[in-house]
Amino acid sequence: MSSVSSERRAPLDRRRVADTALRLLNEVGLDGLTLRAIAGELDVKAPALYWHFKDKQALLDEMATEMMRRMSADLTARPAGDWRETLRLMMGGLREHLLGYRDGAKVYAGTRFTDLSYAEPMEASLRVLTDAGFTPAAAARAWFTAYSYTIGYVIEEQAMGPDPATGAEGYDLDARGERLAAQPLAAQAGYEMFQDHRAGFEAGLDAVVEGIAHTLRGR
Repeated sequence: MSSVSSERRAPLDRRRVADTALRLLNEVGLDGLTLRAIAGELDVKAPALYWHFKDKQALLDEMATEMMRRMSADLTARPAGDWRETLRLMMGGLREHLLGYRDGAKVYAGTRFTDLSYAEPMEASLRVLTDAGFTPAAAARAWFTAYSYTIGYVIEEQAMGPDPATGAEGYDLDARGERLAAQPLAAQAGYEMFQDHRAGFEAGLDAVVEGIAHTLRGR
Protein backbone atom coordinates (compact mmCIF):
# COMPACT_ATOMS: atom_id res chain seq x y z
CA MET A 1 0.00 0.00 0.00
CA SER A 2 1.52 3.32 -1.03
CA SER A 3 1.81 6.22 1.42
CA VAL A 4 -0.08 8.45 -1.02
CA SER A 5 -2.99 6.02 -1.23
CA SER A 6 -3.22 5.65 2.53
CA GLU A 7 -2.98 9.43 2.97
CA ARG A 8 -5.85 10.01 0.56
CA ARG A 9 -8.07 7.67 2.55
CA ALA A 10 -7.20 9.35 5.85
CA PRO A 11 -9.63 11.97 7.21
CA LEU A 12 -8.87 15.49 6.07
CA ASP A 13 -7.82 17.69 8.99
CA ARG A 14 -5.65 20.75 9.57
CA ARG A 15 -2.52 18.84 10.45
CA ARG A 16 -2.75 16.54 7.45
CA VAL A 17 -3.19 19.53 5.15
CA ALA A 18 -0.19 21.29 6.73
CA ASP A 19 1.95 18.16 6.43
CA THR A 20 1.07 17.84 2.75
CA ALA A 21 1.74 21.54 2.19
CA LEU A 22 5.20 21.29 3.76
CA ARG A 23 6.06 18.33 1.56
CA LEU A 24 4.82 20.16 -1.54
CA LEU A 25 6.71 23.29 -0.47
CA ASN A 26 10.01 21.50 -1.07
CA GLU A 27 8.95 20.81 -4.65
CA VAL A 28 7.42 24.13 -5.74
CA GLY A 29 8.61 26.77 -3.25
CA LEU A 30 6.48 29.35 -1.49
CA ASP A 31 5.44 31.18 -4.66
CA GLY A 32 4.20 27.98 -6.25
CA LEU A 33 2.35 26.77 -3.18
CA THR A 34 -1.36 27.32 -3.77
CA LEU A 35 -4.45 25.89 -2.15
CA ARG A 36 -5.37 24.42 -5.53
CA ALA A 37 -2.02 22.60 -5.77
CA ILE A 38 -2.36 21.28 -2.22
CA ALA A 39 -5.91 20.11 -2.94
CA GLY A 40 -4.65 18.27 -6.01
CA GLU A 41 -1.97 16.57 -3.92
CA LEU A 42 -4.66 15.47 -1.46
CA ASP A 43 -7.04 14.41 -4.25
CA VAL A 44 -9.80 16.72 -3.02
CA LYS A 45 -11.48 19.81 -4.43
CA ALA A 46 -10.00 23.16 -3.40
CA PRO A 47 -13.17 24.31 -1.54
CA ALA A 48 -12.66 21.41 0.89
CA LEU A 49 -9.58 23.19 2.24
CA TYR A 50 -11.51 26.35 3.03
CA TRP A 51 -13.41 24.38 5.67
CA HIS A 52 -10.13 24.28 7.59
CA PHE A 53 -8.34 27.45 6.40
CA LYS A 54 -9.98 30.71 5.42
CA ASP A 55 -7.03 31.77 3.24
CA LYS A 56 -3.40 31.02 2.43
CA GLN A 57 -2.13 33.00 5.43
CA ALA A 58 -4.12 30.79 7.78
CA LEU A 59 -2.51 27.78 6.14
CA LEU A 60 0.96 29.32 6.51
CA ASP A 61 0.23 29.82 10.21
CA GLU A 62 -0.54 26.13 10.56
CA MET A 63 2.52 25.15 8.51
CA ALA A 64 4.77 27.23 10.77
CA THR A 65 3.15 25.65 13.80
CA GLU A 66 3.77 22.18 12.40
CA MET A 67 7.41 23.15 11.81
CA MET A 68 7.61 24.26 15.46
CA ARG A 69 6.10 20.99 16.65
CA ARG A 70 8.78 19.09 14.78
CA MET A 71 11.65 21.18 16.11
CA SER A 72 10.43 21.96 19.63
CA ALA A 73 12.37 19.12 21.28
CA ASP A 74 15.62 20.32 19.73
CA LEU A 75 14.93 23.94 20.67
CA THR A 76 14.17 23.30 24.32
CA ALA A 77 17.17 24.66 26.21
CA ARG A 78 19.32 22.11 27.98
CA PRO A 79 22.43 22.67 30.09
CA ALA A 80 25.23 23.49 27.66
CA GLY A 81 27.78 25.49 29.58
CA ASP A 82 26.95 29.15 30.02
CA TRP A 83 24.01 31.04 28.61
CA ARG A 84 26.01 32.13 25.56
CA GLU A 85 26.62 28.56 24.44
CA THR A 86 22.99 27.63 25.07
CA LEU A 87 21.78 30.53 22.93
CA ARG A 88 24.21 29.65 20.16
CA LEU A 89 23.12 26.01 20.15
CA MET A 90 19.44 26.87 20.06
CA MET A 91 19.75 29.40 17.25
CA GLY A 92 21.99 27.05 15.30
CA GLY A 93 19.34 24.36 15.70
CA LEU A 94 16.64 26.75 14.50
CA ARG A 95 18.70 27.57 11.40
CA GLU A 96 19.25 23.89 10.59
CA HIS A 97 15.54 23.13 10.88
CA LEU A 98 14.52 26.05 8.67
CA LEU A 99 17.05 25.00 6.03
CA GLY A 100 15.25 21.64 5.90
CA TYR A 101 12.40 23.29 4.00
CA ARG A 102 12.56 25.21 0.75
CA ASP A 103 11.75 28.84 1.67
CA GLY A 104 11.41 27.60 5.25
CA ALA A 105 12.38 30.89 6.88
CA LYS A 106 9.91 32.85 4.75
CA VAL A 107 7.12 30.49 5.76
CA TYR A 108 8.12 30.74 9.41
CA ALA A 109 8.59 34.52 9.63
CA GLY A 110 5.67 36.68 10.66
CA THR A 111 3.21 33.85 11.20
CA ARG A 112 0.99 33.30 14.22
CA PHE A 113 1.24 29.92 15.89
CA THR A 114 -2.03 28.06 16.19
CA ASP A 115 -1.16 26.20 19.40
CA LEU A 116 1.27 26.45 22.32
CA SER A 117 4.00 24.19 20.95
CA TYR A 118 6.36 27.18 21.01
CA ALA A 119 5.80 27.89 24.70
CA GLU A 120 8.05 25.26 26.31
CA PRO A 121 11.15 26.04 24.22
CA MET A 122 10.64 29.76 24.77
CA GLU A 123 10.13 29.37 28.52
CA ALA A 124 13.25 27.19 28.79
CA SER A 125 15.32 29.75 26.87
CA LEU A 126 14.15 32.64 29.01
CA ARG A 127 14.83 30.60 32.16
CA VAL A 128 18.44 30.03 31.10
CA LEU A 129 18.85 33.77 30.64
CA THR A 130 17.17 34.85 33.86
CA ASP A 131 19.19 32.26 35.80
CA ALA A 132 22.30 33.90 34.31
CA GLY A 133 21.37 37.32 35.69
CA PHE A 134 19.13 38.83 33.02
CA THR A 135 15.98 40.57 34.13
CA PRO A 136 12.83 39.10 32.55
CA ALA A 137 12.56 42.09 30.21
CA ALA A 138 16.23 41.89 29.21
CA ALA A 139 15.94 38.12 28.72
CA ALA A 140 12.99 38.63 26.39
CA ARG A 141 14.86 41.27 24.39
CA ALA A 142 18.00 39.10 24.24
CA TRP A 143 16.10 36.04 23.03
CA PHE A 144 14.13 38.01 20.44
CA THR A 145 17.25 39.72 19.13
CA ALA A 146 19.06 36.41 18.55
CA TYR A 147 15.88 34.87 17.10
CA SER A 148 15.33 37.77 14.68
CA TYR A 149 18.95 37.61 13.52
CA THR A 150 18.56 33.89 12.82
CA ILE A 151 15.31 34.23 10.87
CA GLY A 152 16.65 37.13 8.82
CA TYR A 153 19.94 35.37 8.07
CA VAL A 154 18.20 32.23 6.83
CA ILE A 155 15.79 34.23 4.63
CA GLU A 156 18.79 35.79 2.91
CA GLU A 157 20.68 32.49 2.85
CA GLN A 158 17.83 30.66 1.17
CA ALA A 159 17.41 33.46 -1.38
CA MET A 160 21.00 33.06 -2.61
CA GLY A 161 20.55 29.78 -4.44
CA PRO A 162 18.86 26.40 -4.63
CA ASP A 163 21.22 24.85 -2.10
CA PRO A 164 22.15 27.51 0.46
CA ALA A 165 23.32 24.94 2.98
CA THR A 166 26.31 24.14 0.75
CA GLY A 167 26.51 27.28 -1.36
CA ALA A 168 26.09 25.31 -4.61
CA GLU A 169 24.61 27.31 -7.49
CA GLY A 170 24.61 30.50 -5.47
CA TYR A 171 26.13 33.82 -6.50
CA ASP A 172 28.95 33.85 -9.05
CA LEU A 173 31.32 35.77 -6.81
CA ASP A 174 34.02 36.25 -9.42
CA ALA A 175 31.52 37.78 -11.85
CA ARG A 176 30.20 39.95 -9.03
CA GLY A 177 33.75 41.07 -8.25
CA GLU A 178 34.30 42.06 -11.87
CA ARG A 179 31.14 44.17 -11.89
CA LEU A 180 32.32 45.91 -8.72
CA ALA A 181 35.91 46.44 -9.83
CA ALA A 182 35.63 50.17 -9.09
CA GLN A 183 34.41 49.38 -5.54
CA PRO A 184 37.06 46.93 -4.29
CA LEU A 185 35.82 46.75 -0.69
CA ALA A 186 32.28 45.94 -1.83
CA ALA A 187 33.68 43.38 -4.27
CA GLN A 188 35.74 41.65 -1.60
CA ALA A 189 32.82 41.71 0.84
CA GLY A 190 30.97 39.24 -1.34
CA TYR A 191 33.45 36.49 -0.54
CA GLU A 192 32.74 37.01 3.16
CA MET A 193 28.96 37.36 2.90
CA PHE A 194 27.96 34.90 0.20
CA GLN A 195 29.96 31.73 0.80
CA ASP A 196 30.45 29.35 3.73
CA HIS A 197 27.05 30.26 5.12
CA ARG A 198 27.44 28.25 8.29
CA ALA A 199 30.64 30.03 9.26
CA GLY A 200 29.09 33.37 8.39
CA PHE A 201 26.04 32.64 10.50
CA GLU A 202 28.13 31.61 13.48
CA ALA A 203 30.37 34.68 13.22
CA GLY A 204 27.36 36.97 13.12
CA LEU A 205 25.68 35.13 15.97
CA ASP A 206 28.83 35.50 18.06
CA ALA A 207 28.65 39.26 17.49
CA VAL A 208 24.98 39.30 18.49
CA VAL A 209 25.58 37.25 21.63
CA GLU A 210 28.51 39.40 22.75
CA GLY A 211 26.45 42.52 22.11
CA ILE A 212 23.71 41.05 24.26
CA ALA A 213 26.22 40.37 27.01
CA HIS A 214 27.43 43.99 27.03
CA THR A 215 24.12 45.78 26.63
CA LEU A 216 21.41 43.65 28.24
CA ARG A 217 22.81 41.37 30.94
CA GLY A 218 22.41 42.91 34.36
CA ARG A 219 20.71 45.98 32.93
